[in-house]
Amino acid sequence: MRFSWLILLLFFPIITLAQNGIITGKVTRADNKAPLPLANVFLSNTTSGTSTASDGTFTLSHLKPGQYTLVVSILGYEDYSTTVSVAQEPINTNIELSPKVTELHEVIVTTPANWKKNYDEFVKEFIGTDDNAKQCYVLNPRSVNLIYHKPQQELEAYTDEFLVVDNLALGYRVKFLVKEFTSSKLTNITGYSGQRLFQSLPGSKKQLEEWKKKREEAYYGSPMHFYRSLYTGKLDSDGFVVMKLTRQNNVNRPQEIVIQQKIKKFNDGMHRDSINYWIGMENMSKYFHEHLDRNPQPLNTFLFSTKQDGIYAVSFSDCLYIIYTKKHETSDFKDLYRPLDMETYETSVVTTPKPYYFDTNGVVFGDSAPLYEGTWSKSKLSDLLPVDYTPGD
Repeated sequence: MRFSWLILLLFFPIITLAQNGIITGKVTRADNKAPLPLANVFLSNTTSGTSTASDGTFTLSHLKPGQYTLVVSILGYEDYSTTVSVAQEPINTNIELSPKVTELHEVIVTTPANWKKNYDEFVKEFIGTDDNAKQCYVLNPRSVNLIYHKPQQELEAYTDEFLVVDNLALGYRVKFLVKEFTSSKLTNITGYSGQRLFQSLPGSKKQLEEWKKKREEAYYGSPMHFYRSLYTGKLDSDGFVVMKLTRQNNVNRPQEIVIQQKIKKFNDGMHRDSINYWIGMENMSKYFHEHLDRNPQPLNTFLFSTKQDGIYAVSFSDCLYIIYTKKHETSDFKDLYRPLDMETYETSVVTTPKPYYFDTNGVVFGDSAPLYEGTWSKSKLSDLLPVDYTPGD
């Protein structure tokens, strides 16, 4: 399955903060300037979060250097977000929230059985199916709004409040504002956007040691690890090899929507030859004329600096073929090209329709997202780590 990791963030304005930075401020209503207590204030994708006091004030402290998204959220009001860069000086900011305008969504009447079916599919594609996912528990499943578009075979989901998931494999409680989630059976692409806050769970000494080990397992070889190694020039020592993959779409394979329609039509037990033919079409590779240049790609062919300190761009006309030589792959990916004489290391293919950006925390952001195939396509919420995580934490 291919995976489009979508994170919709505002690129500007930039706020400069100090080493071990501190953000203080006050949250008020935009109409009458009254303070808003109990508003959620957090740096998205991190463990740094708090709630406003009775007078609307808040403090976020002990912040690691890097670029983050500052988010303020409270039920009944429009969410606030802005990009902040922890660098040199503390900041005090006043934030005004406007009452939320009710959005009209498509009305779908479903039975409890249909909701359960859609919810199970959402959990599978959003949280995952690996061993870590088996230890993830959603505390408020009914907070998820689900819509299944049958003609497109696409599942849509969103939340109006935090979706709260306890990940007992990694030792985090993850609170996620799901702004957009789509999963298509026709394209095999899953994408989502939103803001999330990590909270470390309390545990015994044995649990803490186990969580430390599992977090490191999730980190090494991950996109976060790769991007941090990339900008520091440590790809070789960290076990990454980047090659160039060229390929073409297989013109002999019908469009996915046609294949699925035919399989549905002939799957009645009476058209064995037809159903076998279309299953064969489904199993056919999406690509042909695939060629892998095994020479490691020079960094200056795909990594570029930007005018903003700590922000880097990735751009490549073909596909980046990324091998992590310290782990072996345990899953079989039908459309992942791998030469027969190549060892089965974890391998990911990255397609870059447009240049995309990442920061020193190893986080991809902006309105252009890469498309991940192979190992990285398996990454779901069950394997996510906060961006302020470093091995040994």
